[in-house]
Amino acid sequence: MADELPALPPEARALETAIARDIHAGVLAPGSWLKQIALQERYGRSRGDVRRALDKLVAQRLVQQVRNFGYRVRGMEDSWLDELRQVRLILETAAAALMTGPVDRADLARLRGLAETFSQAVAHGTILQQNEANLAFHNGLLELCPNRELARMIAETRMRMPAAPLTQWSQPGWIEESARHHHAMVDALESGDQQAFASVVRAHIRAPQRPQPLAVPPARERRRSVTDASSAD
Repeated sequence: MADELPALPPEARALETAIARDIHAGVLAPGSWLKQIALQERYGRSRGDVRRALDKLVAQRLVQQVRNFGYRVRGMEDSWLDELRQVRLILETAAAALMTGPVDRADLARLRGLAETFSQAVAHGTILQQNEANLAFHNGLLELCPNRELARMIAETRMRMPAAPLTQWSQPGWIEESARHHHAMVDALESGDQQAFASVVRAHIRAPQRPQPLAVPPARERRRSVTDASSAD
């Protein structure tokens, strides 16, 4: 029988998750250097534990190891975020297709409460409260996915991306739209409308529209404009 790889100790996985969560929330900002002694003090762990966690985060592309310098939080390039968004779209669309059965009334009530908590945080809360309420809703939604391995992959993919306050919510009106999406997902689950649920999930993941560049007139039009201006002089 082939030897099995040793399982990652729970405490090591917890440290990796804690660092990833702080990166996700922007506490450890993109490009910032991760001093191992500071991480030891922050998380109360040994140097070896911190080093192993950082190596795991390097493999996940959340952290970059720079030769002769150390570790730093990976910068969030648009192309990389777009790729992660595509992965998240594939995974969460697949999960939505599995969540087709009737949902227990208690689960619906719990999700409705989480959606309302987020709406209240949007209206009256801090950025931190909004982010925590958003994560709580999505974690609650993932609990309904019957494929637990798929749910784990979705959660890990979300943790590799910066938190919504650092990306989507920076666009005017997007956080309010996110709150409407949460309620719409619960409505679709309650009515058993799988197509509507999947449609809202896809809309929720898409990137906010980037500002469009100003249209540049064709060369002929620019020459005409210059000629007209010269005539006017």
